[in-house]
Amino acid sequence: MALHTQLPIYKVAYDLLDAVTDVVKNMQRDFKRSIGEKINLECIEITVLVFRANVSAEKAPHLSELIERLQVIELLVRMSMDKRLISKGAYATIVEFTTSIGKQANGWRSSALRPHRGGQGRHD
Repeated sequence: MALHTQLPIYKVAYDLLDAVTDVVKNMQRDFKRSIGEKINLECIEITVLVFRANVSAEKAPHLSELIERLQVIELLVRMSMDKRLISKGAYATIVEFTTSIGKQANGWRSSALRPHRGGQGRHD
């Protein structure tokens, strides 16, 4: 098992957290504490869920929760763009990260749900 910090999904999740942190610090004060803080917390939780999925025998529940939290981030970031709290460029960057994470998490979850075949067992 690879260290979670070496997984491609973790690296993108960290990049997402980094980008969101920069965007949130420039939000208007009224929205920084409500929307911005929620976006930051969801991004932190995504990195935690990557770790949990990596070390867990049952990966699918953690990955399903991660995908759900990605949708929350996308909703809040879109609202932030619509309210002109963040730029369209920042929105596009964040969506690139969330899309990448979503694709990787869905692939990982599909793999985790697939029954394992073959191996070194008996073949009578």
